Amino acid sequence: MTVNTRARPVHETTTGPPLRRLGFLLVRRRRLVLALALLALVAAGALAAGAVPRLSLSRFEAPGSESDRAQAALAERFGTGSPDMIFLVTARTGTVDEPAVEAAGRELTARIARAGDVAEAASYWTRGKPATMRSEDGRHALIVVRIPGDADHVRAQVLPRLVPDISRGTDLLQVRAGGGEEVFRETVPLSRQDFVRAELIIFPMAFGLLWLYQRRAMAALVPILAGLFAMVIGLALLNGALAFADISTFALNLTLAMGLGLGIDYCLFVIQRFREETRAGKDRAAAVAGAVEHAGRTVLFSGLTVATSLAVLFVLPFDFLRSFAYAGIAVVIGGLVAAVLVLPSVLATAGGTMLPKRPERPERDWGFWHGMATRVMRRPLVAGGLATALLLVLASPFLGLRFGVADDRVLPLEASSRQTQEVVRQSFPAEETDAIQLVSRGPVTAEAAPYATALSRLQGVAQVDSAAGSYADGRRVGDGDPARFRGEGTWLSVVPSAAALADDPVRLVETVRSVEPPFEVLVGGYPAELADYRASVVDRLPLVLALMLGVTFLVLFLMTRSLIIPLKATLLNVLSLGVMFGALVWIFQDGNLSGLLGFTATGTLDASIPILMLCVAYGLSMDYEVFLLSRIKEEYDRTGDTEQAVAAGLQRGAPLITAAGGILALTFAAYATAEVMFVQMLGVGMAVAVLVDATVIRAVLVPSLMRLAGPLNWWPRPRDRVPTTAR
Repeated sequence: MTVNTRARPVHETTTGPPLRRLGFLLVRRRRLVLALALLALVAAGALAAGAVPRLSLSRFEAPGSESDRAQAALAERFGTGSPDMIFLVTARTGTVDEPAVEAAGRELTARIARAGDVAEAASYWTRGKPATMRSEDGRHALIVVRIPGDADHVRAQVLPRLVPDISRGTDLLQVRAGGGEEVFRETVPLSRQDFVRAELIIFPMAFGLLWLYQRRAMAALVPILAGLFAMVIGLALLNGALAFADISTFALNLTLAMGLGLGIDYCLFVIQRFREETRAGKDRAAAVAGAVEHAGRTVLFSGLTVATSLAVLFVLPFDFLRSFAYAGIAVVIGGLVAAVLVLPSVLATAGGTMLPKRPERPERDWGFWHGMATRVMRRPLVAGGLATALLLVLASPFLGLRFGVADDRVLPLEASSRQTQEVVRQSFPAEETDAIQLVSRGPVTAEAAPYATALSRLQGVAQVDSAAGSYADGRRVGDGDPARFRGEGTWLSVVPSAAALADDPVRLVETVRSVEPPFEVLVGGYPAELADYRASVVDRLPLVLALMLGVTFLVLFLMTRSLIIPLKATLLNVLSLGVMFGALVWIFQDGNLSGLLGFTATGTLDASIPILMLCVAYGLSMDYEVFLLSRIKEEYDRTGDTEQAVAAGLQRGAPLITAAGGILALTFAAYATAEVMFVQMLGVGMAVAVLVDATVIRAVLVPSLMRLAGPLNWWPRPRDRVPTTAR
């Protein structure tokens, strides 16, 4: 079926709101637009393929922090630093103290030290057999290895070559790799597999759900294709951002997850409006123009809201979190192009295939959602109070939130590096690789020995090594190692107990820092790096929240010209975020569904992932808020009656919001099948936030609060009025 654009009066295609004129332009130039979209997709595909291998492997670091300066001082003045990884050496027979095993261990240590890119390698045997590097049963010993360079160099170039070679072991020794770098090296491919597996579940599931909602195969297929378009465009834009920024490989996962969800949401909004315009008796060209004018405006405001919510991550000085801002903004741009430019041209060309096979009845202002809104507004305090109480109960576990640090337990039990770390955690009295390092900044006094003695008395400290000697429980237990600890000044190694690291490594760092040193020191080492990283993230959290709330408030004000509606929307979205964080604490921190989902709870949540989810969930919640408010505002502009506008707006908008929210929630819920706990957290938390937002908040709290506010909803606009067209 062709579209007769020549029959349209000229003034209808050249006047009116800009988006309406854009809709008519897209109808007239639909073939050109589709051809350009296809060319753009091919070019973007090539750029996207080039972006994936350029994504980097980020570390949790706080640039410029005390721990960062300590590491720089260790490398520059002493030629040493924190170990990057360990090799767990197990005697095939006997103990690691037997002469033959010791000789093999020394030889293996020397072999690792000679390997390319390895700066240091030390072991239980080469460091004088300290108790911290030997298991309590004597079967295991540690080799600690330092490999300088960024995460990409260490994890992508050195470890893939070094680990298989050394892990073959010898006739006397079994060797397994572990440590932070090896853990995160295994995390990346596993998380990618998790996302690919989830996408294989999501695509057919999304198509089936869309077909059930739309009842046309083309109307179900096009939103999925738009999601793919958004993904490819997003990755292509990331390729451009890589020219001036380091972007984490985990940003690829967010691009895949958000691309499909936003593509489906935005296309559903436009297709639904196209159907409404057609049902009202408009021809194809006018229906497309009306869809672009109304749904297109909503989609643009929604995209702006999501993008600004993620853009606040730029205020954090961490490449890992900034990566998600780049990825989120890029995929939003892809989704907007697909929904506002490409989809209208598709509708103009093949819109008939997206209309119901049977003529739809004229749209009614009454129905299930209209009745629900009316009942809620009849008793707004009761309905709103009960809904708020329910959500507050669901959010209450959030009060027990404890920020911690990620470790090997984010991996499944069968991951080799996790198995290595489990042996270390259970069999060794201390964590040699996670030592806290105290680096002198100026002249060193003769008080180093008493200082080391005092540090060794701290709860959670297994041993303190220094040039003056090794100390445990306030006693000297070994000779000093001047060659290791002296240079331009000195430094001390505070080895924590395994229990202290498992309990709260950040608290241990704070305790060590509270001991008054006899000379000025910098505190570094892996626990200090984690403490500084967590502190940097948490300290900036109020700024992130303020910017996110402020910018989205401004976007909603521009859309509604009201100060009260954006304020209520902000409060409601904060409530839905509280439920999401309550679920994260109850499930992942406290471990209540650990058996069902197959993860290991650690009693804390890493700060990075919740902050990412905060920004993503807030943006997606505003996505539905913008759509519903746009329908309510449209009805209010038409009738001038707030209650009627809310009921009619809910009747027209809630079915689509529920369908889109259900599909998006199931999309995220598919990631609960992941093996990496980070991915599970993202999937489950986002699914909870979307479901709560698309149901309880939109169906109950929005109408109850708007009923209570009455004419104040539109302040500082004029009070409710009967429009001229209705008189």
